[in-house]
Amino acid sequence: MLAIPEQEAIQQIADLLGDWLRAFKDDVGVRKDFNQKGIDARIDVGDHKFIIESKASSNAAQVNSAIQTFKKHEVSFEGYTIPLLAVPFMGDVGRKLCKEANISWLDLSGNANIFAPGLRILIEGRPNRFKSIGRPSNPFAPKSSRIARWLLIHADQLMSQREIVQATDMDEGFTSRIISRLEKEGLIAKSKEGLIRVLDPDLLLDSWRERYSFSKHQIIKGHVAARSSDELLEKVTNLLLKKKVPHAATGLGAAWLYTRFSGFRIVTLYLKFRPPDEILNLLGFREEPRGANVWLVFPKDGGVFQGSEEVEGLRCVHPVQVYLDLFGHPERAKEAAVFLRQELLKWNKDA
Repeated sequence: MLAIPEQEAIQQIADLLGDWLRAFKDDVGVRKDFNQKGIDARIDVGDHKFIIESKASSNAAQVNSAIQTFKKHEVSFEGYTIPLLAVPFMGDVGRKLCKEANISWLDLSGNANIFAPGLRILIEGRPNRFKSIGRPSNPFAPKSSRIARWLLIHADQLMSQREIVQATDMDEGFTSRIISRLEKEGLIAKSKEGLIRVLDPDLLLDSWRERYSFSKHQIIKGHVAARSSDELLEKVTNLLLKKKVPHAATGLGAAWLYTRFSGFRIVTLYLKFRPPDEILNLLGFREEPRGANVWLVFPKDGGVFQGSEEVEGLRCVHPVQVYLDLFGHPERAKEAAVFLRQELLKWNKDA
């Protein structure tokens, strides 16, 4: 069900389609007798027939649910029909999932990507008309995301809530609320024995990426003299190790250590606390956002260090965390994220 009453939402969808296709009012028909097939409505606009799935959100779980419904019924309708997903506002992850599934979509904010033989509607840039007032519940908030991170790191395992509590160092009540929210979003499931499993690791990761912002961490950008990025990475991490400052690399430097995908210029390191000025002075660190080649990041929550490991003698955060962080980096970071995911975040695709 959408944020507005379903009947009103269906009518708005019909009005948008009629307007975009320049149809007379009498040429737009709405049929709502498809519920037995799991479809919310069929809308006919002239010669074009659309089967509609409306969702309250464009989060990965709901978009994927609509895609699966369309796939289930793709041969169940008479004549040529165009599957069309409708949401209040389509986010980046929802757009990506629709593109991969070859599904048309529109949002009630006025954006659309609709394609079929003889039909092409592409509208972008309309603002979100349905922004929530207040702070919505988010299972991927900094502390809450410890659970998603742990589940993705151990996506091939069944585990009890008690095991998750102990592994993530959180209390029972808080953990129970986050687990319930992830279950409600269709990202995890519980067995009769109460064991928790990830339904689709890729879907869980996409849902998290949609709501993750690297910029929310405290980031100090500066410059350290070095002949190369490799030398810079070793110079900074070796001194931090020597001075016993807990740290782990992320971003392009960590992606390079894990995959050797691409060179990098910026060294990004999570630190558990700000080093004393004497250590920064030993590094020759000069705070300077323009042209910075070192980013020192103080995380909103220490969970970012979950799953950290040694890679070629240097400590890096887990590839899940590197992947998320890369979308907040410049240069070839997004390409590096795609490659890292293909190489290291396969889960059980080949099983």
